[in-house]
Amino acid sequence: MNDLLRWKNSKHRKPLILKGVRQVGKTWVLREFGKRYYENTAYFNFDENEDYRQFFETTKDVDRILQNLMLASGQKILPEKTLIIFDEVQDCPNVINSMKYFCENAPQYHIACAGSLLGIALAKPSSFPVGKVNFMQIDPMTFTEFLMANGDGNLAEYLGSIDRIEPIPDAFFNPLTEKLKMYYVTGGMPEPVLMWTEERDVVAMQEALSAIIGAYERDFAKHPSISEFPKISMIWKSIPSQLARENKKFIYKVVKEGARAREYEDALQWLVDARLVHKVYRSSAPRLPIAAYDDLSAFKIYLVDVGLLRRLAQLSPTAFGEGNRLFTEFKGTLTENYVLQSLIPQFEVMPRYWSQVNPPYEVDFLIQRENDIFPVEVKSESNTTSRSLRKFKELFPDEVKLRIRFSLDNLKLDGDVLNIPLFLADEADRMIGMALE
Repeated sequence: MNDLLRWKNSKHRKPLILKGVRQVGKTWVLREFGKRYYENTAYFNFDENEDYRQFFETTKDVDRILQNLMLASGQKILPEKTLIIFDEVQDCPNVINSMKYFCENAPQYHIACAGSLLGIALAKPSSFPVGKVNFMQIDPMTFTEFLMANGDGNLAEYLGSIDRIEPIPDAFFNPLTEKLKMYYVTGGMPEPVLMWTEERDVVAMQEALSAIIGAYERDFAKHPSISEFPKISMIWKSIPSQLARENKKFIYKVVKEGARAREYEDALQWLVDARLVHKVYRSSAPRLPIAAYDDLSAFKIYLVDVGLLRRLAQLSPTAFGEGNRLFTEFKGTLTENYVLQSLIPQFEVMPRYWSQVNPPYEVDFLIQRENDIFPVEVKSESNTTSRSLRKFKELFPDEVKLRIRFSLDNLKLDGDVLNIPLFLADEADRMIGMALE
């Protein structure tokens, strides 16, 4: 909401393109924003009403387009006072293209576009109004947002109020650890969260997650080349087993016996463009620019949301209460996915990871904060030892100002190792800032 408000009040405001996966809450947030901050909202869904698309095919005159939309829908549109929402625009290149004319000829209108496969649509540059739109990305709810939804606003507030690196009292530490387990079960997609927080209904929450996965799998069929559809599906279904392996580097053979990279690259890229998966490249050294040290042949794949990963892996929610063996083996995977999900919105540059083969060492993530790169290790338990962080420091003593470990140990700075409790991952950027001071 705050980001949208900044957009509304910016004197350099352009039409907005809100990106995010299906069911993440794009339509809801735009309609709610319109209700709170505008006199009225004019909402047009190009999937429900394909006839609206014609208005963009016949003319590039913005006034005529708006006139037609008003007449067809019976909604009034006023400059500055109406929020115009164009929803499900991913299959309408003319609508996306028209943003250029709205930007140049009618900047007084406030327009926001949303669509679930926009990443794919925008990867085809022909239809794209470069430099004429503002972008915003909406990701699944963070753990902090989950706490707020769950009626634990006091705990969320506490996380935001920590202003010193010192141990967190048990009165906060223990409930936060318990709530984090629940977040691993529900994830951050709004509907499963709603089913849990309002109804406490595990069955409905499971069904909501299954429905979202089903919707994504139906979207795979929208790949322009129909032969890619089974490949996308196979990669998607292989993700839990890719991540369950000791060495989490993505291996095409796990998708299908004898599979080769070049046969599956496009299918994987489709999932990355759709933002359904995050691709984390292996980096050979913690130096800038970070992309210059990418090993493009080695990468790990994570899912957009930890709850979806748990559901896709077919882990029952009861596994979390029982100290179940399956959960114990997969917990490291869920924890890494969760930490990555928390880091992505905080840092501008996509995290990388570092590893060496002989002897084997791996640092789960490297994050770039301003002009520094920090090694990050993720542990799902407490009482952790960090062989790989030690090795990394030995190899790159001059580049490492601070090493970061996420675990269930308490908040502390031990020499140059900052231990951040897992439930504080959303505050990582602030914690690192404090530790450096």
